[in-house]
Amino acid sequence: MITRLLLKGLPQFPTLIGLGPISFHHHVGIVALSELIRGRLRCRCRCRYRYEQCYNPCLLHFSTAIQPERAFHGGYSSHTILLTKLENALKRRQVDEAWEAFSDFKSLHGFPDKSLISKLIDQLSYSFDSVWLRKAYELVVVMYKEKSDMLHYDFMARLALCLSRGQMPVPASTVLRIMLELRKYPPMDLWRTVFLYMGKTEIGTYLSSDLLVELCECYLHHVEEHGEKNGAHLKLLKPDTLTFNLVLNSCVRFRSTLNGLRIVELMPLVGIVADAWTIVIIAQIYETNGLRDELKKFKEHVDRDSALLLHHYQQFYNCLLSLHFKFDDSEAAAELMFAMYGNKRSGSLIQKKENTLKPSFVTIGSSNLRTGLKLNIQPGLLQKDFVLSEENQSKLVMFIDGKLLPSKKALAKLINGYNKHGNISELTKHLITIRRVSSTSSNTDLSLDVMDACIQLGWLETAHDILDDMEMAGIPMDVDAYHSLLRAYSKQNRPRDAEALVKQIKKFGLLEHLPNDDTKVSTPVRKSALVESLIQEMGDDKATDASVHNINSSIYYFCKGNMIDDAVRTYRRMQERKIQPTVETFAYLVNGYSSLGMYREITILWGDIKRIMDTGDLAQNRDLHEVLLWNFIRGGYFERVMEVLEYMKKYGLYTDKWKYKRHFLKLHKNLYRSLRASEAKTEAQRKRLEHVRQFRKWVGID
Repeated sequence: MITRLLLKGLPQFPTLIGLGPISFHHHVGIVALSELIRGRLRCRCRCRYRYEQCYNPCLLHFSTAIQPERAFHGGYSSHTILLTKLENALKRRQVDEAWEAFSDFKSLHGFPDKSLISKLIDQLSYSFDSVWLRKAYELVVVMYKEKSDMLHYDFMARLALCLSRGQMPVPASTVLRIMLELRKYPPMDLWRTVFLYMGKTEIGTYLSSDLLVELCECYLHHVEEHGEKNGAHLKLLKPDTLTFNLVLNSCVRFRSTLNGLRIVELMPLVGIVADAWTIVIIAQIYETNGLRDELKKFKEHVDRDSALLLHHYQQFYNCLLSLHFKFDDSEAAAELMFAMYGNKRSGSLIQKKENTLKPSFVTIGSSNLRTGLKLNIQPGLLQKDFVLSEENQSKLVMFIDGKLLPSKKALAKLINGYNKHGNISELTKHLITIRRVSSTSSNTDLSLDVMDACIQLGWLETAHDILDDMEMAGIPMDVDAYHSLLRAYSKQNRPRDAEALVKQIKKFGLLEHLPNDDTKVSTPVRKSALVESLIQEMGDDKATDASVHNINSSIYYFCKGNMIDDAVRTYRRMQERKIQPTVETFAYLVNGYSSLGMYREITILWGDIKRIMDTGDLAQNRDLHEVLLWNFIRGGYFERVMEVLEYMKKYGLYTDKWKYKRHFLKLHKNLYRSLRASEAKTEAQRKRLEHVRQFRKWVGID
């Protein structure tokens, strides 16, 4: 390639290096120069060149050995020629020529100076071409290994940004990790921008959450070593609320919510204030993981300080209501729903701004821990430069006319819950309460909607019970309710029930208001939205045993309180009752063991996890595999490490080799480093040595 370029540029080349008119001999010399530059001269070539030097005067100017500073025609060396070529290509922004000149230069002379390296990486980065971005990244990695002192903050930061924009999260995360390791800390603006781009993909989300954890570890380590001194470094290292919101939001989007829990627990350690956005994202994370008790801790503060942000907290109440239904707690769900009906319009709930921004504290984990983590929250603080992803729209709570109201789907879930347990009278009590405290037409029609839905579904006894309960409470129903039920009795040919209902109608003086066709079978009415929701709810209401969520909640509480024996007993009772454990069950137990350094017990639990996974009764979850892998590396159980990695490979789960390599080098850097297999004293030691070597090879240490 170089020969072709040199020959192509023959008219200009002599001027560049100070040669006279081109001759055949000069032509041969240029060929030799190109070969010299490419570094392809070998012993065999040297013999040939020694022979040619005797018969070709031009070749006498070139040495057969690679001597970079040896002068060519006119006193120019290969160093000067290639450096000039690189500089000119960079000035003309010819990336391909610049890269070739750099490659040739490096093969002969090593790295050029920092300024040229910086310009080259910048031009490769801003080409926004994946091929050149990859080359820029690979160059940084080579420099990190060979000459890290030449790595400069500026071009590394720009490269990380361009890689993240180009949806290359793995290289982007590696560059940022190198910067952290070399203490070339980027500003928080760059972290936020990179996290914003990385959070658009699943792998990017995994890496951004790991990066945020590593950034917090750097910050906490700096505080532990130096206290609050060197504020400039602390300012660069400490993530802010917006940074956490970006990463947590992407965890919700890609359902990496166990990972999200880990990040939430970092917030009080770093001293982050949770704003209104944070609270809603945490609610989504708790809802996915079935942590109702944890979310209920926030409700009091949100109820008090969210008057100006009711629309924003729609998703928060949606998550809380969803958890009530998951726990089959119809009473708690009804209390929350009907409290919404009783609320006044948000315009009359406006509080003073200084009160809404008053900080509060919520305990993360078991509330009985003296040393429990306390998260600083400000429910009335809403940052304008962040918007939640639209993937998780509220389905159970609506925002209508300045108020939060339950949706038809929520009402259907509530009716189905009460009906399943034969406790419809409790529902009627709430309907009565609503009629008494509310005068708006939308709320007075609610009891009629419920009764009409029961009639359309054929639950005539339930509808009649609601009618009787309302009458006993001194709240007669609208004539349409009586007419609908009477018509349903007629359709099903139930004259006795119809006769009893007519007596009730006469009692309230409504008989003359009934249509003339009250005893005829009329055409079926169109199904209401509530009926449609009820039908769908009854079809979906198969599987989930509320006891699973209750048990998981107890296990979480015990593990956070370091009461691991109670957690294990709860898990054993779960097995005895033939209740299927979930991903959350195992994740909470693993974290509980881990907090006490009980890594051997995790290997036993891994046996249960494998058995259930192999039967297909436990969903594959990357977050669970991650926490297992981290603990097995920490405990030195490398046979188990390789087993988990095999499962992750089998199911196509992404593995962050950089993180695992970092953990290994931190904890087991010299483990079996010099021991040979033949020197192992026992078979167990030989196998362990083999597994350690397999892991070292996998992460790229050996």
